[in-house]
Amino acid sequence: MPELPDITAYLGALEQRILGQRLERVRLASPFLLRTADPPLSCADGRLVSSLRRIGKRIAIGVEGDVWLVIHLMIAGRLHWRPPNAKLAGRQALAAFDFAAGALILTEAGSKRRASLHVVRGQAALEEMDPGGIEIFSTNAAGLQSALSLENRTLKRALTDPRLVSGIGNAYSDEILHAARLSPIQLTHKLKPEEWSRLYTAARSTLAFWMDRLGLEAKKGFPEKVTAFRPEMAVHGRFNEPCPRCGEKVQRIRYADNETNYCARCQTGGKVLADRSLSRLLGSDWPRTLEELEMLKRK
Repeated sequence: MPELPDITAYLGALEQRILGQRLERVRLASPFLLRTADPPLSCADGRLVSSLRRIGKRIAIGVEGDVWLVIHLMIAGRLHWRPPNAKLAGRQALAAFDFAAGALILTEAGSKRRASLHVVRGQAALEEMDPGGIEIFSTNAAGLQSALSLENRTLKRALTDPRLVSGIGNAYSDEILHAARLSPIQLTHKLKPEEWSRLYTAARSTLAFWMDRLGLEAKKGFPEKVTAFRPEMAVHGRFNEPCPRCGEKVQRIRYADNETNYCARCQTGGKVLADRSLSRLLGSDWPRTLEELEMLKRK
């Protein structure tokens, strides 16, 4: 799922191309994309784009008349910039936003249709779409601690809850926790003051690094290859590859469609966290340390 750095890069690219431009029309290839009926989608046709905003992990395109087109890409949705009146070809194409200079195409990979488009009118209606999480760059360490401590949850769950923190998902939570040297299953109510400080610093520095990096890339061309897996990342998507800090192999916890990656040496004191599927299979034989894991692999 595109997260804060990715959405920021999209917005930068869109600002160069559509801000102040007239939205000629919106073409839908999938009727399931549009989740609202009033105001109608057609009310945005022919209006100038007056504003672009990020609402959590959503992209909000504001046009004249205080009308907002709010796009949620979910996991597999992506945006592309194509020549004017580009065809909506293939099963992945869901919608086109037509401008004189080009067409903004919304696609979604896979068979599940989770991406959405909402049309709302007015600031109050737009704000209702905000899950309410704090903005990392608009708070301090105490604010982050207060938000994440509302419930006693694991750091991974708390960081990725949009009601608590805005814009962070599976990928960047892994990177933040690795930078902070904190376990993804550490409970928020048990964090020490210095750990909260490390978490806050790591969250800001990690997100700032990727926002700058992806922003520079977006200036060179529209971000066509938005992905949660980048070779420069420290742990996310790098299972069994060496941790850039200590050299130990990156571990993982798999659940549903997601995977948490971490370094046992840097984050959990050498303890290998139980993977739900494998720990069921191995039972009491599940390795508890990196040394036990290596012994198991040699058998």
